[in-house]
Amino acid sequence: MAGLLYRLGVVAYRRRILMSLGWLLVLAAVGVGAATLSGSTVNTFSIPGQESTTALDRIGERFGSAANGASAQVVFQTSGPITGAATEVAAAVTRLNGLPGVVSATNPLDPASPVVSRDRRAAYSTVTYAVPATDLTSGQREALLAAVSSFRSDRLDAEVTGEASQAQGGDVGGPAEAGGVVVALVVLAITYGSLVAAGMNLLTALVGVGIGALGITALTGFVELQATTPVLAIMLGLAVGIDYALFLFTRFRHELVDGRAVREAVPMAVGTAGSAVVTAGLTVVIALAGLSVAGIPFLTEMGLAAAGTIVVAVLIAVTLVPAVLALIGVRALPRRKRASRGFVAGWARLVTSRAWICLGAAIVVLGVIAIPVASMRTSLNQPAPEDSTQARAASIISARFGPGFTGPLLILADGPDAVAVAKSAMAAVRDLDGVAVVAGPNVNGNGDAALVSVIPSSGPDAAATVALVHSLRSALSRVGGSASLSVTGATAVSVDVSQKLSEALPQYLVLVVGLALVLLILVFRSLLVPVTGVLGFLLTIGAALGATTAVFQWGWLSAAVNADVTGPLLSLSPIIVVGILFGLAMDYQVFLVSRMHEAHAHGLSPRSAVVTGFRQAAPVVVAAASIMFAVFAGFIPQGDETIKPIAFALATGILFDAIVVRMIAMPAALTLLGSAAWWLPSWLRWLPAVDVEGAALEREPVKTPEFAHQ
Repeated sequence: MAGLLYRLGVVAYRRRILMSLGWLLVLAAVGVGAATLSGSTVNTFSIPGQESTTALDRIGERFGSAANGASAQVVFQTSGPITGAATEVAAAVTRLNGLPGVVSATNPLDPASPVVSRDRRAAYSTVTYAVPATDLTSGQREALLAAVSSFRSDRLDAEVTGEASQAQGGDVGGPAEAGGVVVALVVLAITYGSLVAAGMNLLTALVGVGIGALGITALTGFVELQATTPVLAIMLGLAVGIDYALFLFTRFRHELVDGRAVREAVPMAVGTAGSAVVTAGLTVVIALAGLSVAGIPFLTEMGLAAAGTIVVAVLIAVTLVPAVLALIGVRALPRRKRASRGFVAGWARLVTSRAWICLGAAIVVLGVIAIPVASMRTSLNQPAPEDSTQARAASIISARFGPGFTGPLLILADGPDAVAVAKSAMAAVRDLDGVAVVAGPNVNGNGDAALVSVIPSSGPDAAATVALVHSLRSALSRVGGSASLSVTGATAVSVDVSQKLSEALPQYLVLVVGLALVLLILVFRSLLVPVTGVLGFLLTIGAALGATTAVFQWGWLSAAVNADVTGPLLSLSPIIVVGILFGLAMDYQVFLVSRMHEAHAHGLSPRSAVVTGFRQAAPVVVAAASIMFAVFAGFIPQGDETIKPIAFALATGILFDAIVVRMIAMPAALTLLGSAAWWLPSWLRWLPAVDVEGAALEREPVKTPEFAHQ
């Protein structure tokens, strides 16, 4: 691989103008595609084939598409009896019925079917739209919010909640995200001592992330993608793109300092550091593409889209970056060469001389931070910000009617005797623990389908509600009749998806960790180095999810990260965080340990090899981690509520992994292992060697006779 990449570096040097223009043309072409072919993203999570999802589809078939249309609950509250504001409520209902896209708005004070709280101080109207929430326009949502705002008066409070009142999709870009890029530029400038090198590094990364993000945007015209997919791709692609370019730039500078001409330094940097970049990128791609093992379409799409962005970042690193290096040449070097390795070398000597203490301290610190992960809860039902009308409406409904009214369950009876079976189902579930109210049945026009509403006595995210879903299905399995019975509704979908993701996570870990172990064994021709790397990752992921649970679920220091809501994490957050962090952790493992492996291969003792490799690679790894932390952290303060916990977990995970695991635990562990760290069992020595350090290039440079004349 090193020889192939060396030749690619030669081509990039010789055709630097053509290579640079070619990537700019690709960026422009993808931009045109995004502008002309893009569609909308969605914010709904469901798994085809599951009971709750299948039942929702059947409801649409039996009751019409409007049955699955978006809905909202407009809550009215007074200080006295709500009937005293009957005129205002009736006028409000009339106004709601006339809003764009609304099919119906119920009158909660209708004597035939009142929806009034027991204390008679609150009532709510259900507003139904003809299309799903993903198809509502921003104008329709704004009209609903404006109408509800106009209903408020001195004697009547009005709030609204429900999917029809909430914007779909997260925002990309903003002051905080831009701040992360600025921090990255500052770190690069400090690392390089050259604004030219820093600016060109950042520029190549922006080209890569632009191509990846615009490509995903164009893809939305053909595939239904989640709203978080482009945001994750941008966040990950930007961080990885900057880092991969950083490793190429750094190696190029080393080659120049060692006396190589620019025309020799460019291909040598690609053949050496480029090999590590390709290997590291492959581990990230494996981790992200491995998300498909869960068998969940929306998760597979997110993983493959992010993996595609990584592939673009790697291609940019081994083609556009060397072309840019050829263009800037010796300007990549600072005006003054500064030897700033003293602190790093001292750190390495301290860690290796106190290996047991450092390793133990790292394990204890990360272990303590990981404690909250034992109580981590996940859900698809993410609460609205505390100061929003949605949160106030949900609070009124929960307080006045009961917490279960914010997340009702539906039982669908589907078949010729649907009505009789639905009534039997009502009798079977009415006395179950956790059931507050059973209402229905609501029968369709043909009489072959009926809906029963079940209001839990607990909130939609409570463990008791999860248990109730399973109890309902167990009880319904014993109801006779030819009509089928299914439990569905948004709460049931959340329970099913969360359970599926929880079951998939261990399988995913086994597959991805197994594949990565094989790859790292090939890279280092060692058994214990990959094992220690994976064990270090387990500490990283435990601490990252533990800290995220403490902040976003427990509410610790939530103000520091501008967390507007606290509660269960989004169901897909853990598996996404595991996938991304695993790939990035293995990146650092490859870049750091490969230099130690290179030093050991050159004859140094195990401890000297650790110190030498650490001294060479640690500054770059710390700079790369600082950049990644800045980029991920930029999505926290003002980001989408779905993205914030993921960005926080990635930012803290990078910090824990780079500083604690790779800078302390890993060199300490390799020191304690001694020569055994580089041991490979005889039954594995047949495996091919993967030269990520480019040692073959140093032993026998690749011959390119025509190169000397360029």
